Amino acid sequence: MKVMLINGSPHEKGCTYTALTECAKTLNEAGIETELFWIGKKPVQGCVACGGCARLGRCAFNDLVNEFIEKAQNANGFIFGSPVYFSGMNGSLMSFMDRVFFAGPRHKDGNPFAFKPAAAVVSARRAGTTSALDQMNKYFLHGQLPVISSRYWNMVHGNTPQEVAQDEEGLQIMRQLGRNMAWFLKLKEAGQAAGISLPEQEEQRIATNFIR
Repeated sequence: MKVMLINGSPHEKGCTYTALTECAKTLNEAGIETELFWIGKKPVQGCVACGGCARLGRCAFNDLVNEFIEKAQNANGFIFGSPVYFSGMNGSLMSFMDRVFFAGPRHKDGNPFAFKPAAAVVSARRAGTTSALDQMNKYFLHGQLPVISSRYWNMVHGNTPQEVAQDEEGLQIMRQLGRNMAWFLKLKEAGQAAGISLPEQEEQRIATNFIR
């Protein structure tokens, strides 16, 4: 089993990376493989609602979003990490997640996300963490990804990786998140081995508009 950890920070090995690697450590200890995916520093094209993904079976903008979706096919769980920018996730990660969770379910090889567990992790110098977590968790709730919790909100504090390393509570939260993710994955595997199938889906989605 493998969990992908997505580093949405422009700093490859900054505070967000420090939090994610603490999660990865406990996942590895539980026998779960991990892969870190950094979205980089270059601007990420936002979704333009062109509908191309439904026609092409991938996002019309062929960049790291499609690269990630291909990798996601072979992943069993996801942890997305972001620094806090003005009480929300950073802009590049928001553009990335907008496209990932719109184009991904329309992929030619099938939806790589539904019913796979996910979690959000944020890092901040001081505040804005809970609203950023709320923003990120909405992608999982929309895409039928079970949301994994820890023993508190999934956040670390610090202005540098060295300061994050001093946030003992934050790092404990990351470790517990890793353990909880591993536990859920093993339960899911055991359930499937016992013949418990995924939830039945209604074939046609009902979309109701409020303005006629």
